[in-house]
Amino acid sequence: MIQYHDDEWGVPVHGERELFEYFVLDAFQAGLSWLTILKKRENFRKAFSNFDYRKIARYGKKDFNRLMSDEGIIRNRLKIEATINNAQRFMEIQKEFGSFDKYIWQFTKGKSLRNRWKSASKIPTKTEESDLMGADLKRRGFKFVGSTICYAFMQAAGMVNDHTIDCFRYKKV
Repeated sequence: MIQYHDDEWGVPVHGERELFEYFVLDAFQAGLSWLTILKKRENFRKAFSNFDYRKIARYGKKDFNRLMSDEGIIRNRLKIEATINNAQRFMEIQKEFGSFDKYIWQFTKGKSLRNRWKSASKIPTKTEESDLMGADLKRRGFKFVGSTICYAFMQAAGMVNDHTIDCFRYKKV
């Protein structure tokens, strides 16, 4: 957790594969701890073709069954189905907007929102931006994209800087 916090969390991400990875991991994290997901991250990368959304979009019954029997990941039927579905929807957005990056960053007007939290207890679990993002993604057919999951994604992908003002990472990201 410390390494993830110190090296990744809150750093703006614009790569398509990386954005999809955070999207998948945050969906799988629903109802679980982020530590659980981080411990299984490498297993997720192996199981899901290094988060290559083009490959995942073509997954069929054989791939689904393989994932359901993979003890290295979270074997949740709905989350696995959502990942395959979301890869397909991800590519539809790329086609419409030119990139998923261009689409997703519109919710923060193309820049990281810099919050000024004095303590972690003040950090919200959702915001107006994540509400709008979740609603639009659902309208486009995405699954596991509620406002709380979207806000966790926004934090991970650096769309918001939720490091507290006394954190050494606050000014760096």
